[in-house]
Order: sequence, then structure tokens, then C-alpha cells
Amino acid sequence: MNHTMSTPSVASQSSDRTHYKMYIGGEWVDAADGEVFDTMNPYTGRAWATIPRGRAADAERAVAAAKTAFESGDWPKLTATNRGHLLRRLADLITESAEHLARIEVIDNGKLINEMLGQVRYIPQWFHYFAGLADKVQGAVIPIDKPETLNFTRREPLGVCVAITAWNSPLLLAAYKLAPGLAAGNTFVLKPSEFTSASALEFAKLVEKAGFPPGVVNVVTGFGAEIGEPLVAHPSVAKVAFTGSEIAGQRVYETAARGLKRVTLELGGKSPNIVFDDAELDNAVRGVISGIFAATGQTCVAGSRLLVQRSIYEPFIDRVVAFARTARMGDPLDIRTQVGPITTPPQYKKVLDYIAIAKAEGATCLLGGKPATGPECGEGQFIEPTIFGDVDNKMRIAQEEVFGPVLACIPFDDYEDAIAIANDSPYALAAGVWTQSVRRAMTMSERLQAGTVWVNTYRAVSYMSPFGGHKRSGVGHENGMDSILDYTKIKSVWINTAREVPDPFVMR
Repeated sequence: MNHTMSTPSVASQSSDRTHYKMYIGGEWVDAADGEVFDTMNPYTGRAWATIPRGRAADAERAVAAAKTAFESGDWPKLTATNRGHLLRRLADLITESAEHLARIEVIDNGKLINEMLGQVRYIPQWFHYFAGLADKVQGAVIPIDKPETLNFTRREPLGVCVAITAWNSPLLLAAYKLAPGLAAGNTFVLKPSEFTSASALEFAKLVEKAGFPPGVVNVVTGFGAEIGEPLVAHPSVAKVAFTGSEIAGQRVYETAARGLKRVTLELGGKSPNIVFDDAELDNAVRGVISGIFAATGQTCVAGSRLLVQRSIYEPFIDRVVAFARTARMGDPLDIRTQVGPITTPPQYKKVLDYIAIAKAEGATCLLGGKPATGPECGEGQFIEPTIFGDVDNKMRIAQEEVFGPVLACIPFDDYEDAIAIANDSPYALAAGVWTQSVRRAMTMSERLQAGTVWVNTYRAVSYMSPFGGHKRSGVGHENGMDSILDYTKIKSVWINTAREVPDPFVMR
């Protein structure tokens, strides 16, 4: 339902809904045409807020604001050290607002309050870490092979960057992009998913409060085709950092390529979680459950393929099924809840479709396999934790990303068999290995095709460690010390100290 917002406030309350505005050039504004759309609570099934429906005109003014902020005003005058001070101030404000931000995310995306509160409390570390790196981005003096010549390099910010985030962890994914990019001196237009825009707009309030100059961070909202594509295609945008689906990522890549823009793409996964017969089995069971059900399977690194050594396959799967059967579904704002709803109606349908496909392909449903409709589920879009046995790695349920609480179990014979099955995938984002053998852990980490390999743990991330995928899982990496360099360009400076210019017709 679209209607015009009449309230002048940043986010106002009428009846039971919050009405948000976009943040552009340091001002809180409606969409240019005044349209809005509803955002739904996945647990109650009801609209709880209205979000501005931005379009090309809004993309234009956001990029213009970011470009002006990059080229003039207070931002380019700041030293790198002072940029770091602003980032630290923002980090402290996020810490103070963590509970509020986490609650907004849960209401908007249906993930567990324990999960989202943990994420939001961790996010300030991204801004503290990259604040510390802001004044340590250095060039180099090159001992050049030319006489009477000084050659050195400078690392400079790229300019206007666009950050587009997915609906499953909106603020964490924004931190992956904004923290290094701002530390390097860039300006940003952030476009969150249309399904989970509220927390980004709440975050913008903290950016304003921290004292960032107008236009340095802009937050626009709307649908991909209507405002996302104009942002990616805009000639003043230097880089696009995107997290989302493979199909959307391809579209972003193609559009950005026409403008020869830099990109970072973090896309899908079909990650193997591999259990050897020498593993600590209790820990491995917990790791399997964490990998696929803790976030309702709605994470790009979900360990959705469980590979178990054949000698322990049946008893181990029995233990996983027994553990998963105890998972408590319910209100994601209840700290006792362990499995929440599917975030969006399209995703809910997609997960159910894949369950039907798995059954049609001959996989055996060992647990779940249908919607959950108990009173604890309210009006939400719940799907029972689902486990399939008798899965062949060629089946679609093993090759395609489901992004839901669906686990495909596959036996393997030995180390070589495990490697072959794990790497037989179009994706290469993450992998888990459960073993007590150091030799096996090191060899597996070397031969697995994945951007991240976890050994005897799963779903661990840090601002200090690079994160990204290979193959169809994406392009480039985020986090870690080197990621700040991906938001810079290198300039080579040559200074001739000779008294006379040599022969102009000969390359020096």
C-alpha cells in the first residue's frame, strides 16, 4: 500500500506504525514522489512501519550529496586521525543503542534477539578497529632505477561508494562496508534491503549524532530495480559493495562493469560441514546444529550440506535429528526461542518448494519437512527444522542454496571422497571440518575450495579476519587489515631532481 507521508519528523508514530524518512545530505527527507511501502514483522505477519519508496530521483540526490561531501566541505579537510575519532564516536553510540537497534532488527527480520543483540554489541569493534587503521594507510618510497628521480606512491580514497546489504544481518553487513570505507576517506550511499530497512535508518540517527559532516553517509530505501540499479549505474559512483543473492549480484556486477566500477560481491553458499570418525561427536553435533538451524538457515555460510564419514554416518545422523527435534520455535524476541520465522514471504515459499524438490528427487525426510503452525508460531512464517537423508550430491537440494532450515546429509568414505564431494559445488564460501587430527585439519584447510574454513567450530567471524567467497560465492573480501586498501586507489608520483630535462624525444 502506497500513500504520502505528511509528518515532518525523522520517524514518527501514528496508531501502531512507525513512519520513517530517508537520510540524504544530512537531512531527513521523504521520497521525491512521497511514496512509501509497508515493512512486515515476520512473527506477527503484520505491518509495523512504513518506509520511503525511493526511486531514481532519490538515488540522484543521494549520490550528489555524497559527491559534494567527498569533494568539498569538512570531510576532505579532516586528517585521517580525525576521521578515526569520528568512527570511534560512532562506535560508542552504537554500543549505547545496542538493545534498541537489536530489537528493531528482530521486529523487522525475525531473527533471534540473542543472535541480533550479540551482533549489534559486536559491531562497534568494526568501527574501533578501522578507526585505528585510518591513519596507517601508507604509500611507499620506491628505490627507482632512474637517476635523479624520486618516485613514491600515495593511497587515496576512491570517492562515492554504494553499499547494498541483505535482509538477514542488516547492520553487521553495513559495518563490513562502511567501517573500512569511511576510514579510508570515502563517502557512502547505503541502501538496505527493502525487507529490512528500519535498522539502517535508526543507524543513520547515530551517524548524525556522531557529527559526521552532511552527505558523508546517506541512507536511501526502496526496491532494487527502482533505486538500487540507478545507484549502481550512476557515473559518479566509484565502487559498489554488495551482499545478497547470486542473481542480484550478477545484475550488480553487469551494471557496475558498464561503468568500470570496482565491486565487492558477497553472494550465496552451499557450505559443507564435514564430520570425520575421529571427531569429538558431541561438539560436532552442536556445530552442525549451529551451522544450519541457529539462524533458521538464513545465512550465506549455512552448513547446509552435512558430510559424515560412513563408519559413523547412521548413529551420528540419529544424534543430529534428536538434537534438532528439541529446537524451540517461537517469538524471536523471547530469549528462550531457538528457531525463528522465515523473514520474507518469497523466501518462505522458496524453502517449501525446495523441500518438495528434495522429496521428489528421492531424499528421505528424517525430520520436519513442513510448515510449523503451533500456537508458539503466532502468525509467522515458520518451517520446521528439516533434515534429509539419502542425499546424493548431484541432487538440487545439495547443489542449490535454499537459505532456510534444511539440512542435506551425505555419507563419505575417506578423506579423498570428502574433498571430492565438498568441492563439487558451484559455490565456495565456507566449510567446516570436525576432526582431532592436526594433519587432517591442515590438509583439509588447504584443499577445500572455500573462502573460510572452520575447524572444530562454525560461524565464527571477526573484523580482523578476511571474509569472502570464490567461484559463484562472490568477488573480493571484506574485513581484515587489507580490506581498507580495497577502498583506496594508488597514485604514483615522479619528481625529477635533475637540473636539465633530458632528450624529450626519448622515453626516460
